[in-house]
Amino acid sequence: MNAKSRIRLSLLGLITIIFLVMVSCGKDAVTEAPPPTISEATSTKVAVTQAPSSLFLEDGLVTDITEEACTLSGGTETMCYRITVTSIPLDHEAGPWCPATITDTDEAGGIWPESGEVYDVDGPFVENLDTFYEDGNWQLYNDDGTIRVTESAEACAAAARPNVDEAYQNYCVQCLVSHLEEGAAVNTYVIPITPVEQATPTEFARNSIGVALNGVTFELPAPTADILRAYTLAPFDDCGGHINLNEGYHYHAHTGCPPEVEQADTHAPMIGYALDGFPLYARLDKNGEESTGLDQCRGEYDEVRGYHYHVADPGSNSFITCFKGEVGCKFDGVGAGQLCDATAMGDRLGRPEEDRPGGSGGPGGGRPGEAAVPPGFDEAATQLGVTTDELMAALGEPPFDLEAAAVTLNVMVEELRDALPPPPQQQPGSLPQG
Repeated sequence: MNAKSRIRLSLLGLITIIFLVMVSCGKDAVTEAPPPTISEATSTKVAVTQAPSSLFLEDGLVTDITEEACTLSGGTETMCYRITVTSIPLDHEAGPWCPATITDTDEAGGIWPESGEVYDVDGPFVENLDTFYEDGNWQLYNDDGTIRVTESAEACAAAARPNVDEAYQNYCVQCLVSHLEEGAAVNTYVIPITPVEQATPTEFARNSIGVALNGVTFELPAPTADILRAYTLAPFDDCGGHINLNEGYHYHAHTGCPPEVEQADTHAPMIGYALDGFPLYARLDKNGEESTGLDQCRGEYDEVRGYHYHVADPGSNSFITCFKGEVGCKFDGVGAGQLCDATAMGDRLGRPEEDRPGGSGGPGGGRPGEAAVPPGFDEAATQLGVTTDELMAALGEPPFDLEAAAVTLNVMVEELRDALPPPPQQQPGSLPQG
């Protein structure tokens, strides 16, 4: 074999070795690549997320997250996650809300949203409410400078409702975790594994927005007009939450307290799920900037995360403005034996804007079907300190869900049940109570 032949063979062998090494490396790269994360998943038309069990704070879960068949608000039959949580934060302190004196600093109180801004509820803020609201009837403090605060569960129940007891007008209203009955803060969410986009977004009615990754409810806007009407103040704590005796602790604003799932890019972190299954992300990205491409629901689509929401500024007393997808269900407690059929929940889930009486009126605007008010309901509304329209909208379609209606009206279930007239016996067209 001459020298040229030996060189050709050597080159051929070298090329063969290089080719085999390249193939081997390619195979190793495919085999060893990690599974996609929230930030790396491929593009789809729906949200792409990890299983919630890997994202939720373990201590916030009452039971393991499971999968089950469900029917969404638009009638879609699909598979859902069932997530049962306790709506008491275990990763941050609940409170404080009300300062004790008019000289207390902002560390002694919470925050209050007004006209898109967030104000510290410190002593001087409470002292100057008459100036702030340009109304001399405001005075939540005594002559010695101590602030009148609801200190017991009974006081909380009497003050934290639309028909505020006269004895608790001009009070700073706070309810404590210790005021809650056992199990009052347990909620079950049934949300679609694969969200189903609607042709027309759904406005809110009487359900929650969703759930944070620590198990705390993202609630509808607080009824600040009702609160202020009785010269009361019901501050949020610095995490944007407060307590209702029916609902437990819940958020009305995002200030950065719930657990966050950081993204590999500069995108804002994930903080929870909406009731339609689309994920909720913080308002600002890592550069402190807000997305400029949000739609009417405060959602957007990108190739990494699919469709998702960004929550609003805490001064707005809100998170998102509508549901892009068909909604699942929320049950009080563990929801034992309750399967999610969101089509049966009616106005509790809201309706598309064009289907609402009066067009784009507020949530639950108009009585169901504009039917005549049954006897006794006007009197019940007066007893509860609400309008008849508010009562009928809260009750929704029969059979009435009294627990949900009580939450909407901010009254105790027993008060609502006692105020309503007894259901007619065996009469056609009667309105059964839940």
